[in-house]
Amino acid sequence: MNVSNLEKIAPFTYELQRTGAMRVPGIIFSDQTLLRDLEAKVLEQVANVASLPGIVKASMAMPDVHSGYGFPIGGVGAFAPDMGGVVSAGGVGFDIACGIRSMLTGIHRQEIVDQQKSLADLLFKTVPAGIGSSGVIKVSSKEMNQVLEHGAFWAVKKGYGRNEDLENIEEGGKCLGAVPEYVSDKAKQRQANQMGTLGSGNHYLEVQAIEEIYDIKAARAFGLRKDDALISIHCGSRGLGHQVATDYMRLMVAEARKQKINLPDRDLACAPVYSETGKKYLGAMRSAINCALANRQIISHLVREAFASVFPGVALPLLYDVSHNTCREEYHEVNGNKTRLFIHRKGATRAFGPGSPDLPAAYMETGQPVIIGGSMGTSSYILVGTRQGMKLSFGSACHGAGRVMSRKQATRNFKAGSIIQDLQEKGIEVRGHSYRGLAEEAPDAYKDVDRVIQVSHDTGLAAKVARLTPMICVKG
Repeated sequence: MNVSNLEKIAPFTYELQRTGAMRVPGIIFSDQTLLRDLEAKVLEQVANVASLPGIVKASMAMPDVHSGYGFPIGGVGAFAPDMGGVVSAGGVGFDIACGIRSMLTGIHRQEIVDQQKSLADLLFKTVPAGIGSSGVIKVSSKEMNQVLEHGAFWAVKKGYGRNEDLENIEEGGKCLGAVPEYVSDKAKQRQANQMGTLGSGNHYLEVQAIEEIYDIKAARAFGLRKDDALISIHCGSRGLGHQVATDYMRLMVAEARKQKINLPDRDLACAPVYSETGKKYLGAMRSAINCALANRQIISHLVREAFASVFPGVALPLLYDVSHNTCREEYHEVNGNKTRLFIHRKGATRAFGPGSPDLPAAYMETGQPVIIGGSMGTSSYILVGTRQGMKLSFGSACHGAGRVMSRKQATRNFKAGSIIQDLQEKGIEVRGHSYRGLAEEAPDAYKDVDRVIQVSHDTGLAAKVARLTPMICVKG
């Protein structure tokens, strides 16, 4: 299966027609340049997702799509439980509720440049990162249940942040329906020392400059000003989320067999939403979402403390916090009817348009801030959700640039020393816990984020508001 199987049905929109076991077509949002780099595996995975029970409308791929485990990364699938719809651990992924939160600084970029090296060192020292990294916060097994049930609410109550932060987090900082008892003891033990840590891989803490404003009205509503600094934190649920996925993938393979669901790929392991396994996974997955929200809340607190020591009195209000590895229960229009759906977004960001009741009052008129991370050393973006995107993709957009090169291949092609030097020549201070990790995340291992964003904008999935350039990047 390759791009010759695709039919262009609208500008930047291609259809993979139904064949074999596909219940719905595939939809790929892309352009000709991005399609040239598209792996054949991606189309196979889009088709496989389209074969799962209860899927509606289409199996979708965002402009940054690349192959993953079962679902493609950048994949969106909506399942109707009343039509036998399923929930899939592979459709959420191992880094449950990995996401990005951004904070405003009100500080001009030149003030950051004047303190750049020392600030980079301070942030690197303050926020633990790297494989298996542990923080200063130790959470008992009893208290872990509170974390998993209450998310960022727990963190704020413990003094890690402010009540007003909760207003600008998806679902108010607490995912309802979490059932900590459905999370294994092993998962909780893995997380006990990892609260307030970035982790490794593509996770980062960046200080960025607002380089360009595209939408003045939305930028004003979001508090974005050209040449101000912005802080972005990209991480997820760490070891706990990974263990939840591991535990339930195994259970779902058995459940699929029991329910006589034909799995074209073991990594698409799933269970009917109404099954016992499905209900337990949702309770555990929602607990992992709360873990991620609490984790990013703690890191925000650590960053605020570090900044306050350099820039006394700085407040760092929260712009927004949005996840991109989730399954959410939402209502969307399907064939003219408002329908209860379980939307899997794996490497895809929720991007709700104006008027959505799930948005904070401050963003009700404009739509949701959609935070898109670039690769290390390249631009990131703030977009805004659109009414058109609600219809096209159930309110979903890309989540980053998307890889064109595996991590193993990147380590063969790039050297950390050269990357650090190249970034410094561009005025970017990078701090990493691993030379291998820096090589894996080389900017050239990713697609052109500017093109990915332009396709997202031109299709109407989400609209451009601002472009950001990195000044400081802390990597795991």
